[in-house]
Amino acid sequence: MKVTNLHILRKLVLFNSCMIFIIFVSCDYKAKPIEKVTLIPYPQHIEYIGAKFEISSIIEIELDETLINEGFLLNPYVQEWNKLINAENSDSKHIKISIEVDNTIHENDEAYQLSISKSRIKIIGKTDKGCFYGIQSLIQLVDVIDNKIWLPQIDIIDYPKFKWRSYMLDESRYFFGKDFVFKLLDELAALKVNKFHWHLTDDAGWRLEIKKYPLLTEIGSKRDSTKIEDKVNGITFGTKLYDGKPHSGFYTQEDIKDVIEHAESLKIDIIPEIEMPGHSSAAIAAYPWLGVIGELTKVPTKFGKHKDSYNIADPKVISFLHDVLDEVSDLFPYEVVHIGGDEVLFGAWNKSKEIQDYLKTHHLKSPADAQIKFTNEISNYLEGKGKRMMGWNEIMGHNIHDFKNTEDYQVQTSLSKKSIIHFWRGDKKLIKEAALNGHEIVYSRSGDTYLDYPYKSVSLEKMYKMNPFPEGLEPQYHKNILGIGIQMWTEWAPIYQDVEYKTFPRVAAFAEATWSRTGDYEDFVNRVKKYSDRWITKEINFPVAEIK
Repeated sequence: MKVTNLHILRKLVLFNSCMIFIIFVSCDYKAKPIEKVTLIPYPQHIEYIGAKFEISSIIEIELDETLINEGFLLNPYVQEWNKLINAENSDSKHIKISIEVDNTIHENDEAYQLSISKSRIKIIGKTDKGCFYGIQSLIQLVDVIDNKIWLPQIDIIDYPKFKWRSYMLDESRYFFGKDFVFKLLDELAALKVNKFHWHLTDDAGWRLEIKKYPLLTEIGSKRDSTKIEDKVNGITFGTKLYDGKPHSGFYTQEDIKDVIEHAESLKIDIIPEIEMPGHSSAAIAAYPWLGVIGELTKVPTKFGKHKDSYNIADPKVISFLHDVLDEVSDLFPYEVVHIGGDEVLFGAWNKSKEIQDYLKTHHLKSPADAQIKFTNEISNYLEGKGKRMMGWNEIMGHNIHDFKNTEDYQVQTSLSKKSIIHFWRGDKKLIKEAALNGHEIVYSRSGDTYLDYPYKSVSLEKMYKMNPFPEGLEPQYHKNILGIGIQMWTEWAPIYQDVEYKTFPRVAAFAEATWSRTGDYEDFVNRVKKYSDRWITKEINFPVAEIK
């Protein structure tokens, strides 16, 4: 059947299993010379089969009801294109856009094929994800010149290099809210980023409603003031300046469900991060009995490492963490839960009789050994809930911060192979060691991937050319590097415009580095100049000078 209204189509889908046709508007005109497309990320394989042509006849979109989400995604774009087309002067012939799934086209679940000619536009995805990415490419390829719509005649076969392509937003330090997260997810999806790592708890704030423990948000989501950057002297963590303004905010579980629904429509998996055992000051302020020291009653106003952490020797604290993970696991559908595990200061553990007795009882050599045991037990608990644990690479027990007390890092316990290691700090040899031992790793070394670093430290070119594979790692172990994550820590980004400025255009370089990366950085810069028109239209704050 053919219909002209997607609201009607939604109703018809409930009663029909046949192929569905959506009528829009399009056409054909005089040709333009062949020129290279400006797609980001650039496709793995592309063949130019003819010159650009002007759309000037009716476009007919054909898709199976299983791809109804993809139809609704494309609809608003087509409606905008339609406004530029003179239907009265259009040809009687139609151009058909067909979107279909064919699981034989490639072994990669995110693969797609896109063919554009004057008579037909065809998108074939290995799965609905592939169809989604094919649509994203088609949207980018539409070129509006003097209010006329042009398309290249091309054949594309495309798929990602890495299956893990994640962007992390830290909302513990500053809460930005649902509207900004929606906007950010839209931009990530357009660049084929498929993971959103959501840092929701830390010392500076607890941003997720946990129904069993309401004080986590009643107390843990609020702080009286915040340490701020000394911009005059270029000082961040050592600054003595405070803004004197209260800061608060958290997501209800209904808010989280809304974000998840939007992300799922964009083929983005959400990985929540619930920090443990360190970076837990906001939770301890809400429930002081959770801590080894247990003296906090207010959320800290300064950023950095804090002395207290969860008391892993107390069964009541472990029950609390299980309760929190129960609600988190029920709320977030994706299989991975991030538990942080970074920057635990062991001074309080060494002074605690309860922790020291715990080490002796379980024959543990050091605090780091105890943390590995704790991490493995959390991993096993999450596995029982159908989840997989992920943590920063401190969970392996290495002294990656070069702390002076090396005795704290004498370990005999091995990290479970089920855990995903999120590598952010230390010698790349540690990645090789982990990969050879069968661990799966996400590469996020700070000097390559931290968006809070200035552009002079993590430049657009550096992000484009980063290589997650350590020297000497044999190709058969490359599969253990799942992909790359970039991190937007927000200690010094108090407003969303700061987040945008630090994210764009570097996220585009990251997107191409993880999808295809041709190796031609200058070509990428030329393409991102064109792509940046989208950011200008959407009023995204980005440093134009970085792409000139």
